[in-house]
This record gives sequence, structure tokens and C-alpha cells, in this order.
Amino acid sequence: MRVLALDTTTEACSAAILTDTGLFGMAEEVGRGHAERILGMVDAVLQESGLALGMLDGIAACIGPGAFTGVRISVAVAQGLAFGADVPVVAVSTLEALAYQAIRGGATRAMACLDARMGEIYWGCFSQDAARGLSACGIPVVGAAADVIPQFAGAPFHGIGRGFGAYPALEGLAGAIVTAGARAALPDARDMARLGAIRLAAGEGRDPADLTPLYLRDKVALTEIERAAAKQARR
Repeated sequence: MRVLALDTTTEACSAAILTDTGLFGMAEEVGRGHAERILGMVDAVLQESGLALGMLDGIAACIGPGAFTGVRISVAVAQGLAFGADVPVVAVSTLEALAYQAIRGGATRAMACLDARMGEIYWGCFSQDAARGLSACGIPVVGAAADVIPQFAGAPFHGIGRGFGAYPALEGLAGAIVTAGARAALPDARDMARLGAIRLAAGEGRDPADLTPLYLRDKVALTEIERAAAKQARR
């Protein structure tokens, strides 16, 4: 299976290609300028792998949740490349990619968590799945850190993602195991390529026109009063 994956939805920008002989990838924490960087990264991993777009079996696109502009860039670039190469796409979320990092590291259950700004987090719970890499234990959620209830019925689980760094109280959740490395983790296209290959092999490829973003919320900014209240709540 030859799968290209790309992601521009968080502070990081990454691209990767999974082939029958190896995994080629690169990632940078750029903050801004994702649109200017991602196509160069795609070209770089294609060159390193020795493949052309038309030789791919499909493209794994990160659909969010994450920064609104970054999510739109990720989806649009994946669609454009897939249309040009006449290959199908599969969707992978940021939370799935994060959780898969923990599961590949040995976790059987993982809660992925990203800072959603505005006093909120994006989070989701996943368990190891031998056939599919991981399976969701519920729907992805956006909300206040204080409202998080892990969907593991008190069982131990690994926490991963920068939501844990932004809201240290999350580490007090019953059963949470959070390492320093996991606290700083961001989604990576290499994990998206791995999950994408599983989904393409299962026949889940779709027309690029059917690829849709996962935003979780519509509001992108707080009022001055809301910002003050959120700042006070984090003290």
C-alpha cells in the first residue's frame, strides 16, 4: 500500500508517505505559514520515496479538529492532490493520530487532547484494535477541561496531546497516565499514513469531493468578557 498523508491542522505541519518498503516523513512546528510549507513537504517525501502522485493508492487527509484555517488548508490540499492524481482519499482526525501514537507506544487505551483555545479542549477516547489500529470509545468532543469524563469506566489510560500541557488539572483524572513526552505531543502525518493504509485496505476510500472538515464548533473568537472569564477560570 502506497499512501500519502498530510496535516496542517495544528502548530505542526507534516507530510508522510507509507510504501511497501518503508515510511518517509517530515514534520515541523511552524506556527504559521502552513499553506506555504505543506506542498514543499509533499514534494520532499515524494522525492525521498521515489514515487509520483499517480503511483499512490490513496491520500490520507487530516480533517481536524484543530485551527480553522489549518483544517481548511489540510482538506483542500488533500482534495486537490487526490483529484490531480485520480486517487481516493480517507479521513483521519487529529485525535485519532494522537491516540495512535500512544497505542503504538504500548497503550491499550488512550485519551487524546488538544488545546482548542477559548478555555476549551478537543478530546476523544480510543482503545487498541488489532485489526484497525484503534477504535473510538465515543464521539470527539469540544468543551471545558473541567467537564471531561473519560470514557473508560475508571480503567487506566494514557493521556496524550498538548491539551494536557495547557490544562494540568486533566492529569488528575482517574486512571490518567501522562508522560512528559505525551504532554508535548502533536499529531503527525506518519501516524495518519499508517491509519490511512488500514482504511484504504478495508475499502474505505472515497471521492475527494466527499471529504469534509471536522470542526466540532462554529465559534472562532471570544468576546472581551468571555476572554476575561476564561483567563480567570484558568488561574
